[in-house]
Amino acid sequence: MTPLPPWRRRPSLVPLVRVHAANAAGDALIAVSLADTFFFDVPVGEARGRVALYLLVTMAPFAVVAPVIGPLLDRLHSGRRLALTASFAGRAILAWIMAGRAGGLALYPGAFGVLVLSKGYGIARAAAVPRLLPEGMTLVGANARLSGAALAVGAAAGGLGAGVSSLTSYRWSLRLAVLVFLAGAVFALMLPATVNSGHEHVRTTDKAAVRFSGRVRPALVGAASLRAFAGFLTMFLAFLLRREGEGNVALVVVVSAALTGGVLGTGLGAGLRKRAPEELLGGSLALVTVACLLAAWSFGVPSAAGVALASGLAGSLGKLAYDSLLQTDVAENVRGQVFARSETTLQLAWVAGGAVGIALPLRGGLGLGLAAAGLAAAAVVTIRALRPRHVT
Repeated sequence: MTPLPPWRRRPSLVPLVRVHAANAAGDALIAVSLADTFFFDVPVGEARGRVALYLLVTMAPFAVVAPVIGPLLDRLHSGRRLALTASFAGRAILAWIMAGRAGGLALYPGAFGVLVLSKGYGIARAAAVPRLLPEGMTLVGANARLSGAALAVGAAAGGLGAGVSSLTSYRWSLRLAVLVFLAGAVFALMLPATVNSGHEHVRTTDKAAVRFSGRVRPALVGAASLRAFAGFLTMFLAFLLRREGEGNVALVVVVSAALTGGVLGTGLGAGLRKRAPEELLGGSLALVTVACLLAAWSFGVPSAAGVALASGLAGSLGKLAYDSLLQTDVAENVRGQVFARSETTLQLAWVAGGAVGIALPLRGGLGLGLAAAGLAAAAVVTIRALRPRHVT
C-alpha cells in the first residue's frame, strides 16, 4: 500500500475551529463598536442615509478582494498560514487606530481596512478547510462545526462588547477587539503545516477552467438569493419596527430569532451528513419562501420573529451547502479566486437586498410579499438547475 503523503496524515479540524472562533469574536466586537456611531443614535430618517452610505462602504473592499486577494492567495500555496496570521495582525492594528479616532465618518477608513482583511481571511479559511478535513467527515459537517463555533463565540463576544460599550464607550470594545485579533494571530501561526499546499499537490490540468460552471453557477444563484433576502430583512425590519414604535425590545426579539435560526441551521448541517448540498440549498429556499409568505399575510412582531428565524436557518444551511459544493467542485489551484468572486457576488446580493429594504415603503405586507415572490422565483430556478438529470 502506498503511504499517504504528509499533508494527508491524520488531519484535525480543532486548530482551525479555534482560529475561526477568534475571527468571529473579533468581528463581532468591531460590529458592536461601530453600531452606535452609524445607526442607533440617530432618528429613522437620518439613519437611512447613514446606513445607505455604510452599505456602499461594505461593497468597497470587494474591489480589492476579487481581483487582488483571491489570485494572490492562490499563488501563495505555501503561505496560507501566514496569510491568515496577517489578516488578524492587520485588523488588530486597525482596531487600535480606530479606538483613538473621533466618532462618525472618521471611522470609515479603518472600517474599510477591517472589512478587506476580514474578507481575505474568509477566502483563505474556506480554501484551507479541505486540507484539514478529518477522515469520515463531510465538508458540510466540517463547515457546520466551524460555523457553530463562530456563532457561539461571536454571540458571546458581541454581548460582552455591547456591555463594555454601554458602560464606557465604543473605544474600549475596540481595544478588546485588538486583544482578540492578536490571540487569533497566535492561533493562526499554530495551525499545522497541512494548511499550506505544496505545488506538488496542485491540479494543473485546468487552471483557467472551473469557475462558475457546472453545479456552482446555479448554486450561487440560490445562495445569493438567500443572502439578498437576509440583507433586505435586516434593513426593512429594523426601520419598520422603529417607525411603528415597537422599541428596542422588538428588535432584540427579531435579532435573537435570526441568531437562533443560524444556530439551528448549523446544528442541522452537522447532522445531515448524508444530504447532498443541492438538496440542502433547495430546501432552504423553499423554507424561507413559505415563512415569508406567512409573515406577509399577517405581519406583526411574532411573524417578524418567525421569518427572521427561518431566514437565519435557511441562510446558515444554504451557505454551508454552497461552500461545500464549491470546495468539492473547484480545483485547489483556483479555489481562492473562485471564493473571492463568489463572496463578492454574495456581498453584492446582501447590499442590493439591503438597499431595497431601505427604499421600499415601510409596510410589512407589501415588503414581505414582494420578497416572497422573488424567493419563489429563485427557488424554482435553482432547484430545476440542480436537479439530477437521468440519461436514458
